[in-house]
Amino acid sequence: MALEFEQQARESNKAFAAFALYLGMGSERSLDAVRLKLGKSARLIQRWSGRWRWTERVSAHALHLALVEREATEALVRAKAGEWLTREEAQREEEWQSRAEALALAREAIARWKRNPDRCGSLEGIARLLELASTLGRRATGMALERTEVTGEDGGPIRVELTAALNKIYGAEVDVTPAKQIADAKP
Repeated sequence: MALEFEQQARESNKAFAAFALYLGMGSERSLDAVRLKLGKSARLIQRWSGRWRWTERVSAHALHLALVEREATEALVRAKAGEWLTREEAQREEEWQSRAEALALAREAIARWKRNPDRCGSLEGIARLLELASTLGRRATGMALERTEVTGEDGGPIRVELTAALNKIYGAEVDVTPAKQIADAKP
């Protein structure tokens, strides 16, 4: 079935040609302009216009063009969104790979530090490397980057067993006696 602005069943070629001319005139469109251009009588042009609903067909054509334009715009937006999604995924993969590399380097540095703490750099550098790995991992997985406050029971402070934590990390007994206590204890 023909669209409303295409040639209709039983519409003569001449009548459709007159409509096509009318449609193509844009803002200068008028029955009189079609009549003059085709050299036809005003009565014939009015009859064709009324019988074949030229005004409604022009409106249908405008709606069709708007629909086509909207669909083309939506297709373009979908394509661009797909491209950006691909880029975003590539960025996430790159950040995840960088995170894995930073963690491997941090683990190597910790192992070297455990073997010889005097010759392998500072714990501060290792901590920065671990923090970078954490940031990259959080970005890659979409986790929040800012730190959240964690509280203990009833919203109070968390009690940290520093000695136990250090012993667990370094695998040896660590003296965590404050320096002031040690100085005060000396005779």
